[in-house]
Amino acid sequence: MDILKISVLGAAGVLLGILLKDRAPEYVSLVTMGIGLVILGLAVGKISYLFQSLERLKQSLPIDGSYITTLLKMIGITYIGQFSSGICRDAGYSSTGAQIELFCRLSVMVLSMPVLLALLDTIQGFLA
Repeated sequence: MDILKISVLGAAGVLLGILLKDRAPEYVSLVTMGIGLVILGLAVGKISYLFQSLERLKQSLPIDGSYITTLLKMIGITYIGQFSSGICRDAGYSSTGAQIELFCRLSVMVLSMPVLLALLDTIQGFLA
């Protein structure tokens, strides 16, 4: 049911943006950011459920807490990067949006390196 709310909210924001585009184009980016922030606020419930699930996973399995923290950082980088990149693209700054996406991808790669190295060490331990 939440997806229906988000879809209707997004469609209403797009329609409002289309209506304002001819009369007051300076407000279109404000409407886009406002709708994006409202959707982000509605997503907080989903994010809190994700945190609770990851905490239960951490308690159930003997996993180093740094791996869960790294996973949460990756999710946050991805979500914030997509959000800000989308705003830049809607405002007409596609190159800035592409640079944000590139930086986010590089940041996720850098964060994933310790996890990848630990995985390779584990595999090497099994093979030895």
